[in-house]
Amino acid sequence: MVESLNAKVELTTPGTSYLGVGDYGQIMIGDKAFEFYNDRDTSKFIQIPWDEVDVVIASVMFGGRWIPRYALRTKKNGTYKFSSRKPKVVLRAIREHVPAEHLVRSLTFFQVMRRNLKRLFHRNSEPKRLK
Repeated sequence: MVESLNAKVELTTPGTSYLGVGDYGQIMIGDKAFEFYNDRDTSKFIQIPWDEVDVVIASVMFGGRWIPRYALRTKKNGTYKFSSRKPKVVLRAIREHVPAEHLVRSLTFFQVMRRNLKRLFHRNSEPKRLK
């Protein structure tokens, strides 16, 4: 059995981890870490200490009325994506441990497309360099 990093648990809610194939389990937010435990396989768990979290990215739709998923980007190990039944409650609990300037909205579909088109046309306007 896995030992929790938290001494005090502030929130426990059902959630999904999108690390590879979607895994269902429990999201636990405590005083020392963000933790995810798989319901079926006890060896599949994710523990992210608060000092390791760099940025929390939330996918916000319909003017903030719906948050389908959120991601925690760590300083060393990459990005972990999650969703839960009550994402606003989870993000409010995360906000107690992560500074407000480290909680950001993800880019919308149209912002990503605009960025890619600008990059595409900007690249073609540059003179070609000889190798």
